[in-house]
Formats: sequence, C-alpha cells, structure tokens
Amino acid sequence: MNNPELLNDLLKALLETFYMVGISLTLAIVLGIPLGLLLYITEKGLFAENKLVNLVGGFVINVIRSTPYVILLVLLLPVTQRVIGTTVGPFAASVSLSVAAIAFYARLVQSAIWEVDRGVIEAAHAMGATPRMIITDVLLPESFPGLMRGMTVTAVSLIGFSAMAGIVGGGGVGDLAIRFGYYRYETDVMLVTVVVLIILVQCVQSFGDYLAKRGQR
Repeated sequence: MNNPELLNDLLKALLETFYMVGISLTLAIVLGIPLGLLLYITEKGLFAENKLVNLVGGFVINVIRSTPYVILLVLLLPVTQRVIGTTVGPFAASVSLSVAAIAFYARLVQSAIWEVDRGVIEAAHAMGATPRMIITDVLLPESFPGLMRGMTVTAVSLIGFSAMAGIVGGGGVGDLAIRFGYYRYETDVMLVTVVVLIILVQCVQSFGDYLAKRGQR
C-alpha cells in the first residue's frame, strides 16, 4: 500500500462506498418506515386492518428478501439501465441496493413495532387518539430503540452488499478488492480492503448501538 496511486484508489473506493450506502440507507429509512408501519397497522385486529394490503405487501417484501443480492443485482440491471441510463458506477449500483434495503428495513420496522405493548395502543385508542396520533405519539416513539437497531443492521448489510456490487462495476471497496486482490492476485490489497470493511462495520455498529441506548433513556 506504499503506492500513492493505490492509496488514492482506496480513498476513492471508500467515498463510493459511502455514497452507495448513504443513498440506499436514506431511501430505506424514508420508504422502509412507512412500509413497515403499513404492514403492522393492516394486521388483523388493528385500526387499519386490511388483509389484502397486508398479504400483498408482505409477499412482495418476502420475494425481495429471499432473493440473494447478487441475483437481485443482475435482475435489476435492465431497470437500472432504463432509470439511470447506465449499469456501471456507484449511482447505478444504488438502485438495486435501495430495493434490497427498503424491503429489508421494512420488515425490521414491522418487527420493532411488534414489540410495542398492544395495551398501550388500545389505551390511546380508548382515549380518543386518532390513527395519526397513535402512529406519531405511540408507535414510533415506543419502538425507537428497535428502529435504531434495525437501521444499524441494515447499514451493516448494505456495506456487505455494496462490496458485491463491484462484481458488475459498481465501484466501492468491493470493486477495488476484485480488481486488485482477485484479478491481479495482490493479496495485500485484498487484506487491506477487508480490514477497511471491518473497521467501517465496527464504527457503524458502535454508532447504532449508541443511538439505540439513547432512545431507551
């Protein structure tokens, strides 16, 4: 790693990884939370019960989550080409990453909200709280630690997924590892990229745990 060019490549790859993970994680939060809430409130016995919406939404999420990311990445290449205009680069890789992240986080959101005591919801409903108030004043605040833990798990998974995006020229640390560590048999580069990914995951995990603990106070 004494090669200045290689160091520049590593810094560029890190920025591309941050870019991909940042876009997909943001979309996961923006779209995954409402989707997870929708799956929860449309369950049997809740104020927005709707069996059809719940079944269809759950089915679509399960299909996406059960598809290995590498396969999902390839399947979405035509969509990426149509939407972005290219299938190469970190922005293009963000399409498949976002789809995987939204489905993944939505299910974690649903699981986090499941942990909220149904009695609290029933009490709020009995006191005349509207569905919007139940969501904003009860469900989201009570499930905040779980939402933070789910966000951390999603971010860590996205770092791993972004490394796989290098297979199709998505850029990032994974692409660097494949180009230098695999194709050129430069084991030292492969080891450095692995160490960088480990450090990155540890930082994300520690920050996520910190947010979750703060939410429990």
